[in-house]
Amino acid sequence: MFKRNIKYLGLAVTTLFFFHWVLNATNPKSGYSRFESSEHSDDFDKEIVNHEEQKVIKHNPPQSTQHGKVKAAFVVLIRNSDLQDFRVSMRQLEDRFNRKYNYPYVFLNDEPFTEEFKKFTSAITKAKTEYGVIPKEHWSVPNWIDMDHAKSSMEKMREEHVIYGGSLSYRHMCRFESGFFYRHHLLDKYDYYWRVEPGVQFYCDVDDDPFLYMQNNDIKYGFTISLYEYPKTIPTLWDTVKEFIKEYPELIEKDNLMEFISNDHGETYNLCHFWSNFEIGDLNLWRGKAYTEFFSFLDKKGGFFYERWGDAPVHSIAAALFLKKHQ
Repeated sequence: MFKRNIKYLGLAVTTLFFFHWVLNATNPKSGYSRFESSEHSDDFDKEIVNHEEQKVIKHNPPQSTQHGKVKAAFVVLIRNSDLQDFRVSMRQLEDRFNRKYNYPYVFLNDEPFTEEFKKFTSAITKAKTEYGVIPKEHWSVPNWIDMDHAKSSMEKMREEHVIYGGSLSYRHMCRFESGFFYRHHLLDKYDYYWRVEPGVQFYCDVDDDPFLYMQNNDIKYGFTISLYEYPKTIPTLWDTVKEFIKEYPELIEKDNLMEFISNDHGETYNLCHFWSNFEIGDLNLWRGKAYTEFFSFLDKKGGFFYERWGDAPVHSIAAALFLKKHQ
């Protein structure tokens, strides 16, 4: 068993390159609250997605040549109503880092972006900006989910004051970030991504390129902070993970990081997870066979809707099982 401080320190080694300058770059509340604030958040009977328009919108004023050497992009899952908060974050990100590298931005939304949103975000950067609408099947309840069961579970969690326990839209967001964002065709041409949330702040200049550092050092996943998950949101997640491990032992990396997520050699989950509001990673980790099988296995169990499985523990468990320690 690792002591907690040793466990955190060991994992942080892989991200020390950028840890010191992004320690304050994530606002943990932002990713949870912005998909809960919609007036449709608790509407179990209506999907909040506008399915009629799913085209990709490219809005590119005169741009500078990309100076970054890696096929990478900032990925922003955002609503039109988050524009003002994100303008501040984007301005800081440009001033502190991206003005030197001009890495592109990929904005994703479950409904079409407004002209105002495209105008103001594209005006902040000389980098390429692209705006995509999430496909219906990536932001809706799949046909194998029993919605009566899901509604009952949500209502029970709401009554128990589980954070976002009663929100359907929040569940769509968690499922999308867990298993679909990297499948959006706007990301097909990229190898790495940096997730950016509205409201985050960047206080220090970032002189070096973390994408290049990760590429050169075989690092697949980076984070800024690790926390404990709310137990009531994932009561059966670990049992499902153990089922997966038993069924697909060949997909588990031998030099894995099980010690981070379990204090008893995999018998139970210790709730540790990387906070995914800020994450930087190799898209091919999620595109690979191991994670594809893993997400599909979890998704069919229904825990994203019957419980409230989050993308943070899902990504964390996957990274711990499928990557080598140094990655």
